[in-house]
Amino acid sequence: MEFSEQLDIYLRARFTLMILVSQEEERAVQAILEVCEKSHRPCLSWDLADGFAWISVNSAPPPTAKDPLTALEQIEKSDLPNAIFILKDFHEVWGNPQAKRKIRNISQKLKYTRKSIIITTPSSKIPDELRDEVVTIEFPLPIHQELNRVLDGLTESSGVKINLTTLGKEKLVQAAVGLTSAQAQRVFAKAIVKDGQLDDRDIDLVTQEKKLIIRETEALEYYAVSETPADVGGLGILKEWLRLRERAFTMEARNYGLPAPKGIALIGIPGTGKSLTAKMIGGLWHLPLMRLDVGALFGSLVGESEERTRKALKMAETIAPCVVWIDEMEKGLSQGGMDGGTSMRVFGTILTWMQEKTAPCFVVATANNIASLPPELLRKGRFDEIFFLDLPTFEERMEIFSVHIQKRNRFPNTYDLESLAVQAEGYVGSEIEQAIIDAMYMGFNDNQREFTTADIMVSLQRQVPLSISQRETITMLRNWLREGRAQSASFKETEDAENQFVQIQLDIRKSE
Repeated sequence: MEFSEQLDIYLRARFTLMILVSQEEERAVQAILEVCEKSHRPCLSWDLADGFAWISVNSAPPPTAKDPLTALEQIEKSDLPNAIFILKDFHEVWGNPQAKRKIRNISQKLKYTRKSIIITTPSSKIPDELRDEVVTIEFPLPIHQELNRVLDGLTESSGVKINLTTLGKEKLVQAAVGLTSAQAQRVFAKAIVKDGQLDDRDIDLVTQEKKLIIRETEALEYYAVSETPADVGGLGILKEWLRLRERAFTMEARNYGLPAPKGIALIGIPGTGKSLTAKMIGGLWHLPLMRLDVGALFGSLVGESEERTRKALKMAETIAPCVVWIDEMEKGLSQGGMDGGTSMRVFGTILTWMQEKTAPCFVVATANNIASLPPELLRKGRFDEIFFLDLPTFEERMEIFSVHIQKRNRFPNTYDLESLAVQAEGYVGSEIEQAIIDAMYMGFNDNQREFTTADIMVSLQRQVPLSISQRETITMLRNWLREGRAQSASFKETEDAENQFVQIQLDIRKSE
């Protein structure tokens, strides 16, 4: 339901006290005015600086009031039978017991009239005394059509040269989705004054500005992804699953009757590429990647954590379709119970959103320690699939070596990948990458010669892989997979070969 339709229903139902939560006061007031004009209602605003002022057209002098209590008294005495009174920044008086009591009194009296009060505020915090009296409305951020009008308003100015293609304009506006109207106007204006024109190159500028603005929300971070499946070694089953859903957010899929995918959980051994996979999904599907920093959700004030969570999730829905990446969720969503239940309430908010969201936000949640995850998180319905990222197989290790060697501007076919893959049995992807970096240091410090297969072999032998140093933890994780609780992201080597390798490595360490 659109905001104007929702507000009109509330007014006709004689809701006497409403709180409109929005950072965009000017746009919110304009939206209220449009509803009032359609229903022929007079509309006034009040703020602490200028007192009462007419919002709708009216020649009568407005009431006089310079303090909140007097303003409420004037509203109570007003002879305008169906007036709408907008109180700006009235949340500043929540600490005044008299003002709160007066609001409650007026709210109860206005039930027998057609007058209504709308409080515009950037915060959704409501005093406990008013919760039963008030209706809270979240004012939505501007959609694509509104941002398009903002851009048109700027480009109509004389002297602005437009070199945008139709597709370029659509992408430019889409890049601004998730910003307020004022933020979008500033970003578009910056793109114009930069070189006196608008063209397809300005899409990247808008994206970068948007990245900085979203970062101010503290809990969300915008990632400009460039990773592709070629940058991720192995994980063939997971990659195929993702490719089948590459067009899942298109109109073709909607018309076919396919629902938008909800998300996946990536559970497994540290260093196997869970975070890299999350970035790869954004690049594969050409969707913006938003990282939800669970740790940044928590604030020191009562109710602050829950409000940050709601704002972050609301922002993600506005930008949708997008990928929402929750990294190492077991660390942020602990169940210690030492924070007065705040972490559990934040966790509950995220769980409910994951289950009930209708916006096409694809959630990628990663975790290393499954013992810290509550069972309700991983039940069916939260995610489309739960993948386990195991130790890489022989073929995957060859592919991982090839990816990282090529990333360092070398030709993989000049290295003995098969021998390296054999030597690296039991190593995760991050350990293989580090072995290549260590080998490069050897070559660099030896008269900057080219590093060789032998150098990588030496680096591998010096490392103690996780499969040895954390053998008990990894065994527990792999047993969790064998119990059928998740789907393997790749094909596994035989269990006997794995156990034999671990035993050989242990014997070598003991002999040394």
